Amino acid sequence: MARQLDEQIAGRFPVGQRLRVLDVGMGQGTQALRLARAGHQVTGVEREPTMIAAAREALAAEPDGIRERVRIVQGDGQDTGVHFLPGSFDVVLCHGVLMYVREPDALLAGLGRMLAPGGLLSLLVRNADALAMRPGLSGDWAGALESFDTVSYRNRLGLDVRADRLSTLTGALAGIGAPLQSWYGVRVFTDTAADGAGAPADLETLLAAEERAGRTDPYRSVAALLHLCGVRG
Repeated sequence: MARQLDEQIAGRFPVGQRLRVLDVGMGQGTQALRLARAGHQVTGVEREPTMIAAAREALAAEPDGIRERVRIVQGDGQDTGVHFLPGSFDVVLCHGVLMYVREPDALLAGLGRMLAPGGLLSLLVRNADALAMRPGLSGDWAGALESFDTVSYRNRLGLDVRADRLSTLTGALAGIGAPLQSWYGVRVFTDTAADGAGAPADLETLLAAEERAGRTDPYRSVAALLHLCGVRG
């Protein structure tokens, strides 16, 4: 996903431009720190105190110049309008958040308002059109059958969450003035890998295969996750 995001940024902004980035649901700050290292000014919004603590710990290990480029705000992704003015950011990330939001329309509208004209919105969501893949490939035939007619699922943390369909989000992005420009699949081949499994010896080959599949039909359509990129008109 990081490679896909970098591709989108490189294709839409001048080389060397320091971008204003908002990372909603930043978690432990993986993408925020990576973009700060690339020279961008990053604001991360996170609700969970444990995640904020992890992000601050990771940030503390960075050089002064990078630490100065990162701001962390404790808050909910649906409250962006409380903290920031409309049009304040060139890039808005919302990765792995929508599955925890029962009614995502308000959140998406708020994210769209944060974008400056020409700004990039990057979403990472669970693919509702491929919910049967994980149980099916694991031999859980009953679970696979149940997954065809729902957007709800239980994640690996044991939480009941929801997935999104590409067609639905395409309409939603058009509705907030940031129509879909590009989309990718994420975790096409590796979704059933065991949690905590170590990196394979041929990691680069695996990543190359995943990256190719994530931009190629029909493989990307059955990916566990979808990476959608919309652009503010």
